[in-house]
Amino acid sequence: MVKHRFRRVGIRVLLIALVAGTVQLLTSTAASADPAASTWLKLRMCESSNRYTINTGTGYYGAYQFDLPTWRSVGGAGRPDQASAAEQDYRALYLYRMRGWQPWECAGMLGLLGDGDARSKRIPSYAEAAYIGGRPAPAPTPPPVAAKPPWPGLVYAYGDCAPALRSFQLRMNAFGYSFQGTGCYYGKTQQAVLDLQRANAINDSGRLGPKTWKAAWDGKPPR
Repeated sequence: MVKHRFRRVGIRVLLIALVAGTVQLLTSTAASADPAASTWLKLRMCESSNRYTINTGTGYYGAYQFDLPTWRSVGGAGRPDQASAAEQDYRALYLYRMRGWQPWECAGMLGLLGDGDARSKRIPSYAEAAYIGGRPAPAPTPPPVAAKPPWPGLVYAYGDCAPALRSFQLRMNAFGYSFQGTGCYYGKTQQAVLDLQRANAINDSGRLGPKTWKAAWDGKPPR
């Protein structure tokens, strides 16, 4: 990975020729300014024949041939060849965003060019790096569902404003509404109340009473 490993140049030139003839383009979901998955594959083929577990015995490890100081400079723990493929891909993208293609001798041999994220200093997320190895990005963690607040003891109607109405509005956002949480009962809130009442066989009065309040947390979704 680090420059001046001239004794490996001959082997790498041969690998580059093989890569050019055999690497298939991969479908990439990279951020618009990150290298394509196929570009990362070419780099790995040149550096390590795409072997994530390789230990060359010369101080360079894994698919991207990290040396230990460079690996640790981007937050890597242990040895690169002992890390998962996803971890190595992530640290490679991290390094690219810190220093571009400069650390990889093979990048120069392959003629790889930097782009908008090269040396951007933007620390990536694991989701952003998942495309490199063709893995799907991890599903986002759903936001926690707020505990149901107690019924406030009042029936609310058009024109009312109260903190409890704000709680109701924010709860309805879980069903696809887009309340800002003003706490005031106007047309949009009234429509959400009617939707909820109709979905739960409650008299559609358009008033927010105890049954409708309970349905917002325990009943059927209005959409």
